[in-house]
Amino acid sequence: MSGRILQVTRRVGVAVGHVLVYLLIWAGLVLLIAAAGIRFYWGTISVSQMLMNLVSVETDGGGGSIVWVGILGVGVAPVLITVGIAVWQHYRRRARRRSGEDLRPDRRQWILRTVSTALVATVVIGGATAFSTTVGIGDYIRAANSDYDLGDYYVEPTVTSDADKRNLVLIFLEAGEATLEDEQLFEKDAFAPLKEVTSAADGWQSVEDFQQYESGGWTMAGIVGTQCGVPLKAGGSAAGSAPSNDLGGGADTYLGGLTCLGDVLDEHGYTSAFLGGANASFAAKDVFLETHGYSEEKDLSDWRAAGEQERSFRSDWGLSDERLMANARDEIDRLHAEAEATGEPFNLSMLTLDTHEPVHVYDYCDVDTQNVVTSVYSCSMTQVAGFVDYMKDKGYLEDTAVVITGDHLKLMSAGNAFHEQLDHHENRTVFNRVWVPGGAPALRPRVDQLNMYPTILEAAGLTLQDHAAGLGVSAFAPEVPAGSAQALKPDLYAELLDANSQQFYTEVWAGEGTGQEP
Repeated sequence: MSGRILQVTRRVGVAVGHVLVYLLIWAGLVLLIAAAGIRFYWGTISVSQMLMNLVSVETDGGGGSIVWVGILGVGVAPVLITVGIAVWQHYRRRARRRSGEDLRPDRRQWILRTVSTALVATVVIGGATAFSTTVGIGDYIRAANSDYDLGDYYVEPTVTSDADKRNLVLIFLEAGEATLEDEQLFEKDAFAPLKEVTSAADGWQSVEDFQQYESGGWTMAGIVGTQCGVPLKAGGSAAGSAPSNDLGGGADTYLGGLTCLGDVLDEHGYTSAFLGGANASFAAKDVFLETHGYSEEKDLSDWRAAGEQERSFRSDWGLSDERLMANARDEIDRLHAEAEATGEPFNLSMLTLDTHEPVHVYDYCDVDTQNVVTSVYSCSMTQVAGFVDYMKDKGYLEDTAVVITGDHLKLMSAGNAFHEQLDHHENRTVFNRVWVPGGAPALRPRVDQLNMYPTILEAAGLTLQDHAAGLGVSAFAPEVPAGSAQALKPDLYAELLDANSQQFYTEVWAGEGTGQEP
């Protein structure tokens, strides 16, 4: 009886062992394929970007075919490969039994099992290593152990006067990296059309060496950093308490505990509208806008409903920049007329998408470079330049501030262009232009995107206490106040931005105010 029990126990143990091995193979393949896919489409990313951006990719206007690539590559392929290995092993054992071959582990079998074990270990360890380095697990763990917390430096914006408030136009350029201006590195200056209509001779300014903030690097990170003055990070997800867990799945608020650009403008009578060619629900951009003072938002569904021609859309993201800027002309006409009638200003924000890789060549874009991406950038900037010219011709620049800025540096994923020019570049910077009617103080050089938040508020004519908002200090301020995050040494500032700051983000995702005053 005991022998039979041992035999049954042994069989159960063998079966469980086989199941565990196949689960390890499956997990290793999932991690390996996921890492390869992320590197191909986005390059190396952060844990926050993975949690808050990739999980919300959508088939319609939010990544397109990437969704199906992910489902097939990460969801289906590992299962099929694992099942294939299991079936092959099953028939291999059955064939050996039928042939009467001794199944006991002789020297040959021992070698085969050793090789098999090594291969399984390679898949599992290789997959785990590839995935952890791709999404920065090590950096995330180090950041969790940092003594820094953003809450110690965050400044709630305090407007001391709005007597000079004016209209505002804010244009985010998809992957608007200023490095692409360098004609020694690229076939031509991709920003030339936009630079021609925003020249210093005409009164436009720019932040020299404008930096992407540490831990930024994707669209929502750029929008949040620029409009809220803090890095975009997930909240206390370990405790399951942060609404960021629900982004893309019905969250009601987005960083509701922060006072962002739209909130400040709303408090001072502004009407805020946002135009974008893509699906606004991608990465919960719509929730962010609705949470922070935007009363109007138009995206892919609105353009379709308005009867835009099919040739004006790209299947993976949405409406072309040509048509976006054409609609922006109608929108600013309406907003400006309302502002003149009511005496209250407006904020028109928009986000381009032509330059999102893989780039799409619309019929209005003449490719005159060997690398198509360079031409597409130039064509997109031509559309934005046309909108700036329109504002000038209509006289809107007389009472409207304009801020044009890239949302992030160009992604250096495996499938993207310009690796040779950018991979080892020492100073990659973000394109920006600022227009203030009547002129403004010179802009402080080499600030990052977090400083753009108070800069935009001051461009709009609002006076800020200490020129501060969020972690930023307005680039119009010649000096940085003592005690500001911007006064930290570069390495300490980088550590502050990298820090998980769990208490701070748990509170702001939960909709609790930071309670910090300047």
